[in-house]
Amino acid sequence: MATKDWSANQYLKFEAERTRPSRDLLAQVRLQSKSPKRVVDLGCGPGNSTAVLLSQYPDARLTGMDSSLDMIQKARATLPDVEFAVDDLSTYSPGEPVDLFFSNAVFQWLPRGERLQVIKRLIESQPSGGVFAFQVPDNLTEPSHVAMRETAADGPWAETLSTAGRDSFQSPQEIYDELKPICADVDIWHTHYNHSLESHQAVVEWVKGTGLRPFIDPLSPADKESFLKAYRGRLEQLYPKSVDGRVLLRYPRLFVVTVRN
Repeated sequence: MATKDWSANQYLKFEAERTRPSRDLLAQVRLQSKSPKRVVDLGCGPGNSTAVLLSQYPDARLTGMDSSLDMIQKARATLPDVEFAVDDLSTYSPGEPVDLFFSNAVFQWLPRGERLQVIKRLIESQPSGGVFAFQVPDNLTEPSHVAMRETAADGPWAETLSTAGRDSFQSPQEIYDELKPICADVDIWHTHYNHSLESHQAVVEWVKGTGLRPFIDPLSPADKESFLKAYRGRLEQLYPKSVDGRVLLRYPRLFVVTVRN
């Protein structure tokens, strides 16, 4: 993943669509206590998922952490009474037992060989009955993301982008087998959203905030503009316009909720 900071404003262009999965994930969280003492939002972004947690657990000590300073600054401005911290998920430690770890679309950015080890380490720090809930996009085989890779391989930027992209996520079987030995329950499911977006350019704007970042961040301004034009052209071939002129973006997500032994 490129080292440039994330843009909270770009991410929040589709705030409602990006926040809905956090609500769907939280709906399946079953804590032993309805009033948990400690809740941590891992990779909290601009605080949209943190706000969902705050509404559900107003009496908990709630912390949001993210590696992006821009995201954290936006979160602090939006939720001034919540504790936020800039930290690296790979090495993050809460320093005290956590009843609920919650993560809305961040673990896909960790290297494949690292992500489940981080999740296991955090689960093992939890008390019995503690819940670890996360969701990640599972869309690398979707036309939108295949087109990213094809555009990257077909242009003057091909060498620069030869290693761009992100690792595939583990299968449900791999996740279950890795986490079940330390968990009383591992619940895994997929949801396929079909987001109605204004146009093909809106699809570009959506992915510019997340999945397209590794492809466009390394490019010069001129190459970035050319890449985005070529990418949009592919999208126009892949996604038909709906009866109202809008474009349906299919977006699969993988959800996991575990309960500590």
